[in-house]
Amino acid sequence: MATGLITNVSSIFFKCRSIVFTQLQAKGISSTMNKFEEEKIVPDVIPVAPKEILKVTYSGGLEVNLGNELTPTQVKDKPSVKFNGNPNSFYTLCMTDPDAPSRKNPKFREWHHWLVGNIPGFEIEKGETLSEYIGSGPPPDTGLHRYVFLVYQQPGKLTFTEPRLTNRSGDNRGLFKISKFAENYKLGNPIAGNFYQAKYDDYVPLLYKQLGA
Repeated sequence: MATGLITNVSSIFFKCRSIVFTQLQAKGISSTMNKFEEEKIVPDVIPVAPKEILKVTYSGGLEVNLGNELTPTQVKDKPSVKFNGNPNSFYTLCMTDPDAPSRKNPKFREWHHWLVGNIPGFEIEKGETLSEYIGSGPPPDTGLHRYVFLVYQQPGKLTFTEPRLTNRSGDNRGLFKISKFAENYKLGNPIAGNFYQAKYDDYVPLLYKQLGA
């Protein structure tokens, strides 16, 4: 009888733990979606917020956290990006700024900073780089810009027709639309995402010099 009681108590415990985990997971999804909507990334960039948070970490352990403020100096080098990828699937990663040259006057929306396709599983370094990484370079007196990271699951390995862009020029970066790109390649909605905000600092002129501006 004692054994049966222990079994029942154990079963109830695991059921309760599962319910709590599911509730916390739902709360996390809701929080992520709310942040994307609060900062108008939905609908400025994408029609539907991703459900999973993309883990983005810069040098020194600086993490992107749903709209926290970082500086151009802190994000000048390519970050580490992690997500739950299926090793048998391919993915596209994008980093884009919808606030070029400013959030009030986004006439160059979007200016994309990074674009990698055909990522096998979660191994970004093995993907096909379409646009090399460029850090944040908001012009002076334009306030905070939103820098949005998105991951899409591809229907399979794709042949991309976009020009390959280096990080030595800003040509062909502006007037990009990740939602249009996703539509063209039938990527659906993003499965994971994150974003930070940044405004001008003393590193920006150095970046402009790198880009030949």
